[in-house]
Amino acid sequence: LGLGAVVAASGFGGWKWLRSREEIDGTPWPLRKMLEFNERVARRYFRADRLAPTFAMSQARMPRPNGQLGLEGALDPAEWRLHLESAAAPPRTLELTLDDVKALPHVEMVTELKCIEGWSDPVHWGGARLADFADKYGAATKSGGKASVPKGADDLFKYVSLETPDRGYYVGLDIESALHSQTLLCYEMNGEPLAAEHGAPLRLTTPLKYGIKHIKRIGRILFTDERPADYWAEQGYDWYAGL
Repeated sequence: LGLGAVVAASGFGGWKWLRSREEIDGTPWPLRKMLEFNERVARRYFRADRLAPTFAMSQARMPRPNGQLGLEGALDPAEWRLHLESAAAPPRTLELTLDDVKALPHVEMVTELKCIEGWSDPVHWGGARLADFADKYGAATKSGGKASVPKGADDLFKYVSLETPDRGYYVGLDIESALHSQTLLCYEMNGEPLAAEHGAPLRLTTPLKYGIKHIKRIGRILFTDERPADYWAEQGYDWYAGL
């Protein structure tokens, strides 16, 4: 056999071996362990003061409306409600309107929306910081206080779960990324209210994560200590999805 044939046979044999391994969360365990290793490295690299690059307003453009999971049904923005939940004891639940989100300090930034497919676009986002939202409603801590001053080492929840109203799409975030200063609950894109295909009335942008985490049409937010389910992680992708 020639060298090329040996290499091809070895590669095919390795792939067959990999595909025959026991799965963890729908992925062969060697691949899942590698994803977990990548997450550990990314989490060590993360810093609250590390910012994603920003761009001039003139460089912003309208991104492609990639991904329609959870957006199949029509939605009346006037009837939309955001369900905020905290896994504190006893559990806390609030039903909020878009005006409640808009009452928070307004933030604008131009950052890249990066897709795992390989494309990216600078986008002009407008909305409220998820950290400001969490502090306003005492959602990120078990005590109901501000996330910036938790009452004890275990007061701050570890994760945030976000879902579309029909629960057709869902993402999980580590609390550090959720409370990052560039993680926004967005209701504007390029100076205009969000269009339906871009996630109206409210979506997430978190530029230290790939676009699979930028959930559209948010209907439920839950702060919890249990690692949340994540749509694309269940399809074999990296749960952390950090850049």
